[in-house]
Amino acid sequence: MDYSSSWLNSFLVRFRLSANLFLSQFEPLALLLAPPLTLFIARLLHSLLSIIHEKGLKATVLALFMRSIKLVPGVQSYIDAEKQKVVDKLQSGSKSKKEHWRTELPTTGLGVGVIEEMKDVKSNDADWKGKCSGTVYIGGSESEGHFSLINEACSMFAHTNPLHLDVFQSVARFEAEVVAMTADLLGCKEKASGGQVCGNMTSGGTESILLAVKTSRDYMKAKKGITRPEMIIAESAHSAYDKAAQYFNIKLRRVPVNKEFKADVKAIRKQINRNTILIVGSAPGYPHGIIDPIQELGKLADSYGICLHVDLCLGGFVLPFALKLGYPIPPFDFTVRGVTSISADVHKYGLAPKGTSVVLYRNHDIRKHQFVAVTEWSGGLYVSPTIAGSRPGGVIAGAWAAMMSLGQQGYLENTRKIMEVSKMIQKGIKEIPELFIIGNPDMTIVAFGSAVLDIFEVNDIMSGKGWHLNALQRPNSIHICVTLQHVPVVDAFLQDLREAVQTVKENPGPISGGLAPIYGAAGRMPDRGMVQDLLVNYMDGTC
Repeated sequence: MDYSSSWLNSFLVRFRLSANLFLSQFEPLALLLAPPLTLFIARLLHSLLSIIHEKGLKATVLALFMRSIKLVPGVQSYIDAEKQKVVDKLQSGSKSKKEHWRTELPTTGLGVGVIEEMKDVKSNDADWKGKCSGTVYIGGSESEGHFSLINEACSMFAHTNPLHLDVFQSVARFEAEVVAMTADLLGCKEKASGGQVCGNMTSGGTESILLAVKTSRDYMKAKKGITRPEMIIAESAHSAYDKAAQYFNIKLRRVPVNKEFKADVKAIRKQINRNTILIVGSAPGYPHGIIDPIQELGKLADSYGICLHVDLCLGGFVLPFALKLGYPIPPFDFTVRGVTSISADVHKYGLAPKGTSVVLYRNHDIRKHQFVAVTEWSGGLYVSPTIAGSRPGGVIAGAWAAMMSLGQQGYLENTRKIMEVSKMIQKGIKEIPELFIIGNPDMTIVAFGSAVLDIFEVNDIMSGKGWHLNALQRPNSIHICVTLQHVPVVDAFLQDLREAVQTVKENPGPISGGLAPIYGAAGRMPDRGMVQDLLVNYMDGTC
C-alpha cells in the first residue's frame, strides 16, 4: 500500500516537472489563449461540417463563394439593383393599381351602397370561369346551383364562432359531422384503422399540415424524448412542410423523387436517424398528380416507430370515389398500417367554401398533442384545438351543406367527370409531339414539359389566351389541375395549347411582358438564397 502511494507521488512529480519544462518554451499569453482558441476552432469546424451534411458540399461552397463575392465594393449594390428589376417585372403594374386603393375610412359611411362599389371592384377580376388550374372547383356560374346553395349556407351562419360551443351548438355539430364523414371516406370504419380516428376542421390544407407536423413533434417528444426533431419529405411534397419546419423549429430533410416522380422510399430510409419524428407521403403530390408509395412508407414508419402524414388535400374527395369507379388507385388512407395523420381539403374537390379542410389522426392519444391548454391566464382557463382561436362558423356550415347536398352519388358523378377530362387532356398532350407528360398522373393533375421548346414561353402564350396555369421546376414544366370548370372547355384548352406550341415553335423567344425569362433564370440560378430574396421582396411589395 505504502509502495503504491510512493510510486504515484513520484510519477506525479516527474510529470509536473516535464510539463513545466515543456510549457516554459511558450509565452504565458499564448498558453492562456490556446484553450479558448482551440475550442472556437473546434466549434467552427463542427458548424461547417453540420452545414455540409445538411446542404451538401457543392451548395455550401457556392454559398461561401457568393458571400465572399458580395464583399467586393459595388457588387452588393449591383445585385440589389438587378433583383429589384426582377421584382418590378414580377409585379407587372400592380404598384400603379395600388395608388388608387383606400388608406383610411371614409368620413361618411357608404351604407348599403358599399355593395355596388364591391360589384364594381369585382368586375376587374380575371375571367376565371373554366380558365384556371384548380382555384375554383365548383362547376357552373357563381350565381346559381351549388354556388348559390353554399353561399346561402355561409350567409345563414356568418355571425357564428365555434369557439363558443355553448352558444353555437349547431356549428359544433356541423364540424363534428364534417370530420366524421371525411374520416368515413378515408377508412376509419375499417378494422385496420384501429377504430379511433378523430380530427378537426381547419382553415385550409396548410393549417392541416402545420397541425399534423406540430402534433407529430410533440407526440414523438412525449413518446421517445426527441428534443431536436427532424422530418423527411420528398422534393414534390407541398411547401407547407417548409413553413411548418420554420414555424416549429424542425430540421427539414428533403430527398429527390425517383424516376417515376414518386417519393423514393430507399432515399428516405437513408435519412432516418434518432431525431426523426415524421416522414411524409402525398396522394397525390401537387406538382405532378402522382401518388407516393404510401404502403411502403407506412411499413417504413412503423418499423422505426415514427409518424407518417399523408397529404390528401387534393385527393381526399376524389380517390375514394375513383377507386369505386374502377381506377387503379393504390392504398392511401388509414387502412395502411403506419399512417398516423391525414389532411384532406373540403374546399377543393369537396366543393365547400374556401377556408375549410380537415386534419385527422389515427387515435386520440396522438391528437391530444395538437391542442393548446392554458391554465395560468387571468382571463380564465383556456383550451383551443387549432391554430386559430375564433373561427368562422359560416364556412363550416357551408362545408356541411356541400357534403350533405352532394352525397356519395354526387361526388361519384363529379369524380367520373373530372377523371374523364383528365384522361382526355393527357391523350391530347401526348398527340402534341413537342410535349411530354411528367410521369404517370394518378388523378386530375397533369404536368407537361418539352425537350425542344421553352415551356415557360408556351405558358406565356397560354396566359395571353386567358388561361391561368401553374409553372413548375425540376423539371421545368407547367400543369393544369382539372376541376368541374374544365368539363365544358376541354376541347378549347387543347386547341389553344396546340396553337401556343406552334407559335413558340415558329417564333421562339420571350414575348413582351412574358415571365418566361424570369422563370427560366430562377430555375438555373445556383444561388438559391438569391431566389429566396427575390420571392420575399416580391411578396413584401405585393401585400
